Amino acid sequence: MAVEKRIEEDPVVRLTDSILVEGIKRKASDILIEPLEKSLRIRYRVDGLLKEGFNPPKSIHSQLLIRIKVMAKLNIAEKRLPQDGRFKLRLSGRNIDFRVSVIPSSLGEKIALRILDKSALMFDIEKLGFKVEEVRKLREAVKHPHGMILVCGPTGCGKTTTLYSLLHLVDKPEVNITSTEDPVEYEITGINQVAINPAIKLTFDNSLRSILRQDPDIIMVGEIRDATTVDIAIKAALTGHLVLSSFHSMDATGAITRLINMRVEPFLITSCVLLVAAQRLVRKLCPHCKEKYQPAEKILKKLKIEDNKYSFYRPKGCNRCQNSGYSGRSGIIEILPLEPEIRELIMKKRPESEIRKKARELGMQTMREDGVRKVLSGDTSVEEVLRLTAADE
Repeated sequence: MAVEKRIEEDPVVRLTDSILVEGIKRKASDILIEPLEKSLRIRYRVDGLLKEGFNPPKSIHSQLLIRIKVMAKLNIAEKRLPQDGRFKLRLSGRNIDFRVSVIPSSLGEKIALRILDKSALMFDIEKLGFKVEEVRKLREAVKHPHGMILVCGPTGCGKTTTLYSLLHLVDKPEVNITSTEDPVEYEITGINQVAINPAIKLTFDNSLRSILRQDPDIIMVGEIRDATTVDIAIKAALTGHLVLSSFHSMDATGAITRLINMRVEPFLITSCVLLVAAQRLVRKLCPHCKEKYQPAEKILKKLKIEDNKYSFYRPKGCNRCQNSGYSGRSGIIEILPLEPEIRELIMKKRPESEIRKKARELGMQTMREDGVRKVLSGDTSVEEVLRLTAADE
């Protein structure tokens, strides 16, 4: 039954539903419910940034906590340890999944809810905002029969969406695709998805060992976190499997350095890694209210824009974008294919700066440069690109 049609006498149920509905109306990706000293703070993450909602009294915290724990089938008596769960709602004909995380804090248990709207799924690599040339490189890499593709960036930068989009390109009846994820955010038809559960010792490395006995053609590892997992993933890539994974590093060349720091031998990296991509999500300017202006000269120098023939836009704010000036997000990316020249530098254990310099000589466009492209096309603002990308050397 739809949330807005439910008639409940319990005010806590109504409050919980109103918090969830507000998050969906705002198109938030996350809802945070945080206990303060005298009140609760409700915050919504919209287009990557947190925005504050209303602050109910602290006295309602325990009842609200129990309500959400019951919905997520968590242990209401456990207050000392973190807990994870999920539940579903049907709202306006749409199925909405909520992933729940509860952790203890000094002022009480904090609740984080990730909103997973299946109706908004978009696993089309062409529509993620990347350049045509970058999409071509990704398409070519995922067609390899074996090897490793790494997608890098911080939490919430769209790595999983990119990986799912790549799997969507190769998903066909004659291909056996299996993933191991923590957690499984979206259930994808045609892909065998294994949810990590450390409580029963089902870890990335343990599940990966079992997956290799299932005759897979393509394996997706939700995240490479430790030396054991990377070792198994590399061995899988070297023995005839295509392995896709997310990886935490700030840029594409930094991933190579981190692999070496995880004690992966350079010859293994050059033997199996096909391509490393690093990405971020920039907020898109609201098309209804963005306004033209001329940035200061020093700002243009930071972005290395010398020609003043371009038009620049900044956020203004209107009712359609909740007065933020932004609506939606788009990806910026840098892609490092392991060309022979790059492999040679890795084998020689040359510093990251030297690898990055050579990659740029070979045509790699950095995230800062890709962000500038979006600024010049009027898709995003100068401030967004400066906020999310590092200056190029």
